[in-house]
Amino acid sequence: MTPSSQTIVSLRNVVKTFASGTVALDRFNLDVRAGEFVSLLGPSGCGKSTALRIVAGLSAASAGTVEWPGAGKIGFVFQDPTLMPWADVAANVRLPLKLSHTDEAQSRAAVTRALERVGLTEFAQAFPRELSGGMRMRASIARALVTEPELLLMDEPFAALDEITRFRLNNDLLGVWQELRRTVIFVTHSVFESVFLSQRIMVMTPRPGRVFAEIPIGAPYPRDERFRTSADYAGFCRQVAEALGQAMAGAAA
Repeated sequence: MTPSSQTIVSLRNVVKTFASGTVALDRFNLDVRAGEFVSLLGPSGCGKSTALRIVAGLSAASAGTVEWPGAGKIGFVFQDPTLMPWADVAANVRLPLKLSHTDEAQSRAAVTRALERVGLTEFAQAFPRELSGGMRMRASIARALVTEPELLLMDEPFAALDEITRFRLNNDLLGVWQELRRTVIFVTHSVFESVFLSQRIMVMTPRPGRVFAEIPIGAPYPRDERFRTSADYAGFCRQVAEALGQAMAGAAA
């Protein structure tokens, strides 16, 4: 899938300083085109999640600008599924539509579509406590997709899952992305995950976070287990890992 030439969001020289005086981001720059899958990769505490929250409007930049040439709806998937334990899966997924006072019939149809996309149709009436960790994350993704967002922001959504479940959800996420042709900004600290998913990886420095390297991943889609075991995949992983190591070494120097 080829991204369009239209830029959906741009961050220009963004700085984020918290009340404690901690500088999380410094001169952070990012351009994301419509339909693109971009990962922010870096060590814990480097400002990846802070950048994502600024894009989402959940946090304000201390300096710099955030431009929206292709403004549209945003969906956000947090690291924790944050599901309401007293509500079933369908009700959890319906929440954004309820908050926006969407018509009941439209809401039911949208929830059905979202659950189908993440493979949870049979669990619509289940409660979060009855689901595995991977299924709870699927429900969280469905909730983010139910409003049909143009931009999907994902903050290390699979970090707490076992490797087998993580691989499966990576595969499923790419399937959804290719079907819907939405823009995704994905935060991760996994070299392997970023290479498997992304068209482009932004390698970040340790705090204060800046973009150290921009690495395109030229492997075609769809990507599957054959890609994970290929020489191309190993080569991209090596390239990204080397850039990450250089970013870390530069910060330590």
